[in-house]
Amino acid sequence: MKAMFYDAFEKAPEIRTLADPTPTEDGVVIAVGATGLCRSDWHGWMGHDPDIKLPHVPGHELAGKVVATGKGVVRFKVGDRVTVPFVSGCGHCGECHSGNQQVCPNQFQPGFTHWGSFAEYVAIEYADTNLVHLPDSIDDATAASLGCRFATSFRAVADQARTGPGEWIAVHGCGGVGLSAIMIATALGANAVGIDLSDEKLAFARECGAAATINASRVADVAEAVREITKGGAHVSIDALGHPVTCFNSIKNLRRRGRHVQIGLMLGEHATPQIPMAQVIGHELEIYGSHGMQAWRYDAMLSMLAAGKIAPQKLIGRRITLEEAIPGLMTMDRAEGIGISVITQF
Repeated sequence: MKAMFYDAFEKAPEIRTLADPTPTEDGVVIAVGATGLCRSDWHGWMGHDPDIKLPHVPGHELAGKVVATGKGVVRFKVGDRVTVPFVSGCGHCGECHSGNQQVCPNQFQPGFTHWGSFAEYVAIEYADTNLVHLPDSIDDATAASLGCRFATSFRAVADQARTGPGEWIAVHGCGGVGLSAIMIATALGANAVGIDLSDEKLAFARECGAAATINASRVADVAEAVREITKGGAHVSIDALGHPVTCFNSIKNLRRRGRHVQIGLMLGEHATPQIPMAQVIGHELEIYGSHGMQAWRYDAMLSMLAAGKIAPQKLIGRRITLEEAIPGLMTMDRAEGIGISVITQF
């Protein structure tokens, strides 16, 4: 198979011809129809993720067609169109039995714990627990865009933060994760405030439903700007970027008993950010993480998509080739433009 491959962190990946994967007893092999390019892939390439063992094939947001199954797989067959959460559970542990596959201690992560989807084929384990059937109405590129950013945002906004109609939600960072959060929050009846440094991204945030926007480079205090717009602070706040500044501001701009959800990864030198703990205690703030979403929760997200309440396809900025994904991956920390890039040509 043709695949993106690297054997050293921070070294330019190459396009290689590698052996086709074979399914494990409880796994499948998927012919990749589309796969998203995500900042998490950049973190992996930089060496920030201890799960990655070299050499490596990245890629974790994917959709495609099952082309081979292990003898233990019963819910899926060759020819099925599927997607998969980027965090997949083993199906056997206590967390999986409680329905929380996204925090399974034995989790399978394509593109991190195992070779990923920047390739013509990818092997997925624990298929019956984790694969999601795709309706014909959803194309591969849209389905791939759900796999990490959109699904993680869905769980963060709907499940972790319990965002309700009429509430104010501040979203720090208007990249793929942030725009997804804004779109989902708006669909749930909340009022979103998008915060970014780019006027172009903020304009797109308004197209995705943001009720207000803030250019963080043009205000003296982001938290105070949010408080002014929301008349006292956000009920919910999301750090969709993953930076000490946005994490701090996201907690600081909450009203009393507000909920902060950390989606943006805090890795490397950013792993231990400063937070306003006195405010957390005195205002009884809630702080949550959000790390993927269970396969069984995809039905709710897909139902909203089918009803036209959310439109993740609007967030696709570029459809690119596997070769074009190499410079795209290497520059994700300083990428400009709006929307997300999806590999659709291999």
